[in-house]
Amino acid sequence: MNEYFLDLHIHLGSTASGKPVKITASKSLTLENIIVEARDNKGLDMIGIIDCHVPEVMMQLEQWKNEGNLVEQDGGGVSFKGLTLLLGSEIEIYDENCKGPIHVLCFLPTIDKMRLFSEWFAKRVTNITLSSQRIYESGRVLQEKVHELDGLFIPAHIFTPFKSLYGKGVVKSLTEVFDPNLIDGVELGLSSNTLMASVVAELAPYPYLTNSDAHSLNKIAREYQLVTMKEPTFAEFRKVLKGEDGRRVVKNFGLNPYLGKYYNTACEKCFTLRVNDEEHCTNCGHSKFTKGVSERIKELGHATIDIAFRPPYIHQIPLEFIPGVGPKTLYKLREAFQTEMNILHNVTEKELVEVVGEKIGSLIMKARSGELSFKAGGAGKFGSVTPE
Repeated sequence: MNEYFLDLHIHLGSTASGKPVKITASKSLTLENIIVEARDNKGLDMIGIIDCHVPEVMMQLEQWKNEGNLVEQDGGGVSFKGLTLLLGSEIEIYDENCKGPIHVLCFLPTIDKMRLFSEWFAKRVTNITLSSQRIYESGRVLQEKVHELDGLFIPAHIFTPFKSLYGKGVVKSLTEVFDPNLIDGVELGLSSNTLMASVVAELAPYPYLTNSDAHSLNKIAREYQLVTMKEPTFAEFRKVLKGEDGRRVVKNFGLNPYLGKYYNTACEKCFTLRVNDEEHCTNCGHSKFTKGVSERIKELGHATIDIAFRPPYIHQIPLEFIPGVGPKTLYKLREAFQTEMNILHNVTEKELVEVVGEKIGSLIMKARSGELSFKAGGAGKFGSVTPE
């Protein structure tokens, strides 16, 4: 068995010809740039590209395959010069059973299976060339199609106030929209963690995933997981999700929920946190608030928390959140220690201090050991590390 770092929610900003894919993502998020950033700068072993249903993206994958740069693996997934790509699609469901839109991740094992899925999807969507499009089909039918093609179905960022399973999609239970037997795992999102999610009893059967939902290159691997499996393939990852033959998620690495954009209920206008149940913001008088993930989870249930069977959830602080770590400092760290996985997990404090000085070196070590303090985010504004 071997251990691998995975981030399975990365968007494409544009195709090779420059056409937009994810409208809200950076145009620098091309397949080529993502591979370099994920493999060489971040140090990941497997990534999920969740816009592979786009015809031009499949054409590029086929071209790389014909040129000999990309290899389809026997167990599914494709390998590009040492990095495994899982071929996925983020889709918005808003059928008659939904109270609001829900985003899900659908992964297919091969290019051929993704092509079959894309052809089916194209008949049920307005624009097949874009990411996160609404499917004019029921959630259960989508689940059935994904599994018919030997794929994996994973609800995305399940507590986010907008476009998520519990944020707006259902009143109380995932069974309002989905077949619970056709869910392979759930993605927690940036404003929750294992302890918070575990009070929702119906989530107990599913593995928790922590992914970046990256809309720019530097956001890749702001959340990720360490898994153990024989090799980085689709089939092995399926075993990880099922907990079969010793394959499993070893650790989840995610933001401290305070750093997420939606942890607390906050004013939509000035982002002031609502402490009690005020009808108007105490700072600006605005009357509209975005309900925080922490408040929504309290509404969903109060199950007895049992997380002993869950992998540890490590509150990982991305380097960009650490005070004093700007582009120049990050460049120095990468020059000295190659990848962010190495900086965040392996480099000693002495080695860090020699490169970036005692103050920043100490902050990175405190981030690693969970000793930093935070100001909570809300209403779409990220939280922050509290300066010492």
